[in-house]
Amino acid sequence: MDDERRTATPAGPPPGPPSGPRDPGDAWAYGEDGTKAWGRFGAAGLLVDDGHGRVLLQHRVEWSHHGDTWGIPGGARHQHEDPVTAALRESAEEAGVPDDAVDLRHTAVLDLGFWTYTTVVGRASRPFEPVMADRESLALAWVPVADVESLDLHPGFGRSWAALRATLDRTPHVVVDAANVVGSVPDGWWKDRAGAAARLVEQVRALAAVGVPASTLDLPSTAWWPRWTVVLEGEARSAATVPAPSAPRPGLPPVTIERAAASGDDAVVAVVESAVTADDAPVVVVTADRGLRDRVQALGAAVRGPGWLRELLPD
Repeated sequence: MDDERRTATPAGPPPGPPSGPRDPGDAWAYGEDGTKAWGRFGAAGLLVDDGHGRVLLQHRVEWSHHGDTWGIPGGARHQHEDPVTAALRESAEEAGVPDDAVDLRHTAVLDLGFWTYTTVVGRASRPFEPVMADRESLALAWVPVADVESLDLHPGFGRSWAALRATLDRTPHVVVDAANVVGSVPDGWWKDRAGAAARLVEQVRALAAVGVPASTLDLPSTAWWPRWTVVLEGEARSAATVPAPSAPRPGLPPVTIERAAASGDDAVVAVVESAVTADDAPVVVVTADRGLRDRVQALGAAVRGPGWLRELLPD
């Protein structure tokens, strides 16, 4: 094994599939042509990188579907279980991945019509070592990205690896010019600027929890959880005192509130400069202000109008 590869191995060969009660989702799904896939309600898995050029992979036990190959921890979704919950549960059950140690980044969905597989992509928010917590692994390892293709990969993971690898260094960041977005709708915001800004912040927090379609950010995959920064200025700055609610699940990106000491435009530019320096990409600024658009585009940011954001925001 490469010295860079940290591996968890079992004391002896796995004795076989687990026994006992199983969820209704632990069954085959069949297409009209007889094609079968594991997971009556679909399946999901977690691809997590450690931020240092390695991804966590599982050497699948021989008796599993496409056994003795390498892939990501994952499995059948339970009845009424969403794909992200399934991926986090399966990675905890199979590899001991702590549910509070992964920052969610994006999802990629393979849809066969009768069955779906959702790859949830995340990054370790703190170091952890995998633990073989059930019978479904021969080994678990942090594998350098450059070495992944040298392994005998699970066919599905092998087909998707190139596209997934290309996304590992992407960190989208959306910067919201709150004054411009609030002012784009004549709903009486001028009577209570702080209240209008607070409502916008709450809507952005709700959107941050569910993510946005990949196409809205010109990114591959299915949906992304970008970083969010909302810039407040003037009377609206007091909206930043609104406490953030508890996250509905671990790993969701926080919504950062930036209170402009003076010019809101200058504050937006400063946030963009910081994001670009941190290698966030793409950086997207939501504003219709022409002068501000020119300034942030000169820094390499993309620009969307307020309507783009309002179409994404929940009611």
